Order: sequence, then structure tokens, then C-alpha cells
Amino acid sequence: MTVNDDSFTSWKNREEIAESMIPIIGKLHRERDVTVLVHSRSLVNKSVVSILKTHRFARQIAGEELSVTETLPFLEALTTLDLGPSQIDIGMLAATYKTDDRGLSVAEFTAEAVAGATGENKIERCEGRDVVLYGFGRIGRLVARLLIEKAGSGHGLRLRAIVVRGGGEQDLVKRASLLRRDSIHGQFQGTITVDEANSTIVANGNTIKVIYANDPSEVDYTAYGIDNAILIDNTGKWRDREGLSKHLRPGIDKVVLTAPGKGDVPNIVHGVNHDTIKPDEQILSCASCTTNAIVPPLKAMDDEYGVLRGHVETVHSFTNDQNLLDNYHKADRRGRSAPLNMVITETGAASAVAKALPDLKAPITGSSIRVPVPDVSIAILSLRLGRETTREEVLEYLRDVSLHSPLKRQIDFTTAPDAVSMDFVGSRHASIVDAGATKVDGDNAILYLWYDNEFGYSCQVIRVVQHVSGVEYPTFPAPAV
Repeated sequence: MTVNDDSFTSWKNREEIAESMIPIIGKLHRERDVTVLVHSRSLVNKSVVSILKTHRFARQIAGEELSVTETLPFLEALTTLDLGPSQIDIGMLAATYKTDDRGLSVAEFTAEAVAGATGENKIERCEGRDVVLYGFGRIGRLVARLLIEKAGSGHGLRLRAIVVRGGGEQDLVKRASLLRRDSIHGQFQGTITVDEANSTIVANGNTIKVIYANDPSEVDYTAYGIDNAILIDNTGKWRDREGLSKHLRPGIDKVVLTAPGKGDVPNIVHGVNHDTIKPDEQILSCASCTTNAIVPPLKAMDDEYGVLRGHVETVHSFTNDQNLLDNYHKADRRGRSAPLNMVITETGAASAVAKALPDLKAPITGSSIRVPVPDVSIAILSLRLGRETTREEVLEYLRDVSLHSPLKRQIDFTTAPDAVSMDFVGSRHASIVDAGATKVDGDNAILYLWYDNEFGYSCQVIRVVQHVSGVEYPTFPAPAV
């Protein structure tokens, strides 16, 4: 048998193992509200090849290969336990088991590592929480995809309605088509049907009412059987407490804004300050995509090295706020053609840092350049540190943060030598540290942070909504603090 034959036989064996994992992962998710992860990446509803690729990706961040042959025993061990709702990272279980020298079996080690999700320790399954989307643009449709994707167990967030302004003929069909097909993010994973008579879209069995209204005051959500719901405002039309309070109509309990909030509206970056949300807070903001990209690594660097001052320059993909061709725009420069120009503009991300990281006293400045790409941006974060360090030390620290810290869902890490922006379309992290581009000289560090300003940000929004709704389940093994 040749080397090529050996490689192909190994691949087919791993395919067979991954295929056997799919029903186990699905059953744990549907019946117990358990989400199986590999290094913070969900394996729920993934194909055989996707499962193998997720394992293969571990070599970039962990520095060594991870095979399904290593993780399958831990997955099988989970099926023997009395698990409650949780997220369980079998990649981390396999990695930590290698370093454990107590001679425990896989079953014994797994039972100990996830003890917080079993027996008397397990939390009760939620009854589910209604969610309403106000606006159905770029972020609204991606948030809808995520809500539908995560509705598998029936005990989490439930997308009940979408509120939009009335359109022309076949409005509902066209909106459903935009949900079904996306030029950047590809096809919707599942089936979508339209019931024009009842003004509903049915996506993967989820019945979503489309409500036409020109103003929040026109809607009584209880008339549609919606109660105690979280409304996600994707329009950005209202950003202060007074304006967003208009959404607190019958049936709506909380309002989450997908844009920077103004005044006393809390700006929340999940992973950094989501635990500061007061239980009775009804209005909050998820800040901006750029704020979400820079605040987690900024916090990580400040925790380890101290940050004395910093500057962020965002090279940002163009957005709907710009013009396709030169035309009038109320803002400077944004009236010039977005697909043809680099456009210098402002960013509020630097000033928003103070809201998310009030303990950081370092002055942070910022500016932005919009460039002719439709998605994925990069933030160049230049920092003056509190002590001198080396490039190797910073990279090893950030790699470890991406794997083991409470920020591992926000910060990803890549060592790919020829990575470019399109490689990060669909990333679920708030930002991805580009190891190859990182520069360190004494007490100066420059981090290059990729981020999918559409999908990665939408994932952060969903995490905040899960947190305030009570369906954000604990992760095991618990990340290091």
C-alpha cells in the first residue's frame, strides 16, 4: 500500500467517525439543550466535512492536530451522563485530558469536567423567549438566520415576528428571497416557504409573522400572541432611551439596539461587560461592529500588560449608508461612490471603548477608511503598553486567550501566512488576531484584527440577547479566569 493509499484510508476512516458523531450531537441538542463545540466552534447541524474541517482548524490555534478519533470517546461519554442545558467543548476536553496525569478513564474525566451540568447541578430548561426583529436589512436578516439556526431544541430564542415598512407588490416574497439567498453569506441552510394570505414566512418550521408598520406606536404585539418578547432594533433610527422606549409596546419587555447607543443607554460588548446588565434594564445597545472587534483584545492586552494609550485605524468594508455612485449625502465624503473609492470617515468605536471598559483610563483615538469590499474589515490597534515585551510573548498570550479564556468566543487567532479578508466571511468571533501581521517593539504593540462586520457582529448581538433572556447556558470545561 502506498503513502497516498494510507492517507485516503485514514480520511475515509475519519469520515466514518464524523458521520457517527452527527446523530449523537443532534440528539444531545434536541433532547437536552446541549451544544457540542470544538474549540468554541459549534458542531450542531454540521456536515461530515464541516466536522472534520473544524477539527483540522485546531492545528492553527492549538499548534497540533486534533482528530475525531480523539474527541469521539468524550462525545460518547457525554451520552451516559444526566446532562442539563449547557455548551460542552469536546476539543477542550481532549486537550486537557492529555495533560491530566491522574490516570482517570475518559468517562471518569468527562464526568468530573462537566459535573456542573449534571445531576443536581444542572439548570432547568427554559420555556423559550419570543424575539421580534424591527427592521430586516443586512444585520436583521443575519440575526434571523442565527435565531432560526439556534431554535433546534425549541427551548431557546424563538423568532416570532419581523416588523417592516410596507413595500410594493410581492413584498413578502421578495423579503423571503433576500433571507434565502445572500450574495456574501450564501444560501440559507434549510427551507423557506411564504404564506402571503397570513403574512408569514416559515423557515425550518419556524412561523414568522411579518408585520407592516411605519412607527412602533402602531403595533400591539399581544394581538399576534407575542408576550414578554425581546425586540431587536436593526434600523438605527432611534439610539437614545427616549426614542428606543417607543418600542416598549404591549408584548415587548426589552429592546436591544444593533448600533451604538447614545446618552445613558448601556453599550454592551458580550464577553467584556455583559455581566453588568441590570436585570431590570429594558433598553441596551450592542455598540458597533468595530467596538466589538477592538474591545475584547484591548481588554486582554490591558489585563496582561497594561495599556497607556492607543489608536485604532479601521479599514472597513462599505455599507448601505454610502452611495453606489456619486450623489448627495449629508455626511462628508460618504456621497462618493463606495465601490470605486477609499473613503476617509469617522468612527465612534474609540470613544465607545469608555462605555464598555470604564476601568481603562488610557486615551484611545480612532479613525476609519471605507474601502471597496462588501464585507470583512480589519482594525489596526496600535498600543503603548505598561511594560516591555516581545512579539513571541504577545502572540503566545493571545493564542492562549483565544483557546482558554472567558474571551475565547470573542477572540480568534490565525497563523495562516496568506490570509486575506474573504477568508473570514462567516467568522463567528468578534475579531481574529492575525499572528503574521502582529508587530511588537519594546512597549509598543500593533495588532491586526480581522472581523466580519456583518456576521461576527450579529453573533455578538445574539449572545447579548441570549444573556438577557436567560438562555445563555454555561460552557464546560469552564474557561480559565
